Amino acid sequence: MTVLVLIEPDDELSLQAVTLARSLDGEVHGISVGDAVAPVDVLHVAEVDGSYAPGAWAAAVVQLVARLSPSAVIAPGSDRGNEVLAHVAARLDLPMAANVTEVRGDEVTRQRWGGTLLEEARVHAEVKLMSAAPFAFAAAAEPTPGRVETFVQELAAADTAVRVVETVGAGTGGISLADAKVVVSGGRGVGSSEGFAILEELAALLEGVVGCSRVVTSAGWRPHADQVGQTGTKVSPDLYIACGISGATQHIAGCKGAKKLLAINDDPEATIFSHADYAVIGNLHEVVPAITAELRKARGA
Repeated sequence: MTVLVLIEPDDELSLQAVTLARSLDGEVHGISVGDAVAPVDVLHVAEVDGSYAPGAWAAAVVQLVARLSPSAVIAPGSDRGNEVLAHVAARLDLPMAANVTEVRGDEVTRQRWGGTLLEEARVHAEVKLMSAAPFAFAAAAEPTPGRVETFVQELAAADTAVRVVETVGAGTGGISLADAKVVVSGGRGVGSSEGFAILEELAALLEGVVGCSRVVTSAGWRPHADQVGQTGTKVSPDLYIACGISGATQHIAGCKGAKKLLAINDDPEATIFSHADYAVIGNLHEVVPAITAELRKARGA
């Protein structure tokens, strides 16, 4: 049997998808659009001109499915991975299981409601279409040499009708919210857009970036690009500092990948504390400057 994995260049979630594919029986084949390196047995490189177009990527996957007859097609649990796999499911008239954490034959466990609920389901299909839940699997080992094959797929005009024409950076000084090792995030408790100045100072000192909750963007205090959550950016930093954030389900869905979570809130009953590794109960406008001052003192600044 063969398992096919969608690979995006320089993408950790794709390596996590490879780990899921390796847990299934069969030779692992990868498909990438453009140059990529991945620890798979065979890597098929589709020659698609231009920028990201979900229809074109899906067409490449569908045509490779017809050639290889895989038992499963795995995609990374990224926005692109889920979008392309949804297109593939529609074209093949097959069900798709998103955010899978475990596979047992025809049965799967997958995350729902931003990871707050685990669902047991059965996939009724000869070819199982699944995306790997972000950070539910360890990234596959460093790429090992495998056979690389290129192919040119047939595209209809509709396949490239929708494509990315421009990518606008978030303006975080070269470090994106998704890639940052430290994120200092603020919620309603910050009080105003001006209140984020102390968070920006701490983030700069820790070489991190500033994030925020949905209520902050709704109030216009920070741009949507800074939002962490189910409808914002999902982050996985080494340290996530949540300041004045209550801990709503949609926000936890965005920061649950953090290795360590420090919560600062003056409400001892705040839900965020049940998810925190470290908790400080107090006024963030006093606590955050105190942390910054101690860091500067320790560094002799």
